[in-house]
Amino acid sequence: MPFCPGKFNLYWQDGHKKRNPMIARLKRQGSALLLLLLGACGMVSRCSLPEPLDKAAFDALYAQPASPPDRPLRVFHLGHSLVGRDMPAMLAQLAGAGHAYESQLGWGTFLKAHWEPDEPINGFETENDHPRYRDAHEAVNSGDYDALVLTEGVEIRDAIKYFDPARYLHEWASAARAANPEISVYLYETWHELDDPEGWLERIDRDLERYWEGEILRRALNYEEAPQPIYLIPAGQVMARFVRDVEKRGGVGPIGTRADLFSDNIHFNDFGAYLVALTHYAVLYRQDPRGLPHRLTRADGSPARDPGPDAARLMQQIVWDVVTQNRQTGVSP
Repeated sequence: MPFCPGKFNLYWQDGHKKRNPMIARLKRQGSALLLLLLGACGMVSRCSLPEPLDKAAFDALYAQPASPPDRPLRVFHLGHSLVGRDMPAMLAQLAGAGHAYESQLGWGTFLKAHWEPDEPINGFETENDHPRYRDAHEAVNSGDYDALVLTEGVEIRDAIKYFDPARYLHEWASAARAANPEISVYLYETWHELDDPEGWLERIDRDLERYWEGEILRRALNYEEAPQPIYLIPAGQVMARFVRDVEKRGGVGPIGTRADLFSDNIHFNDFGAYLVALTHYAVLYRQDPRGLPHRLTRADGSPARDPGPDAARLMQQIVWDVVTQNRQTGVSP
């Protein structure tokens, strides 16, 4: 692991794998304290990264849509609680017989923490205490999967400032393709807290281009001389479009406002999980989700709350509209 000037590192600058005792001690005291202290001391800065891939080259990379899969997929989900257990389970029900999946999750976990063996994954034991857990490196290196879905920790600005998401998106994608050249790799765009001072909808409108694409996806692609597409799952964009439509109408079915998609200030409830699962389905299978079932179960087998036919119909329509209007999804209009 090379030393990166200015970045909090487990090792001294001499290049030997000898722990920096100050950093190790800070890490034991918790990642929030670590960020606070290192940021205050000027010890956290971004490493040298590739420039974002030229916009014209980026657009050209997605000029041709990808072909829909000809069989059920086996998917590996890597992320945190905005993936959760229920959303992948709902995706499996939408996809039907043959769809299979595993995951590795944490609490707010960044791609770097999943990649680096010495980085802590908060909540690891709790989040992965289920039958669908599989060690991420083992899974990706196995070549067993048709699709790898990655997401970055939020606050996304902190991820970009401190945790090199472009580099680690590239690392995971490269490892997956080395094990299985036919695998498709996806970046799942999420969102931020509902009470964000910049505005929840306003940030979703801006963050896709300035952060998810500009700072993460386009930089990750520019690590390669001949980049291959990493497709976008635009769940944040779907959330924003659906919320605008529902709130403009004064409610649809049991959903009246954005808060009805969430269990707290950022985590989706059953309705939100269903909307995000539809988005994953449309992108991974490159199929119109209209007409899919809306009475589903959670990962533990209990019935999920049903959004009802009207809200489900609107969700499905908006998912397909958003997914087909964004070339980076790889889905043909």
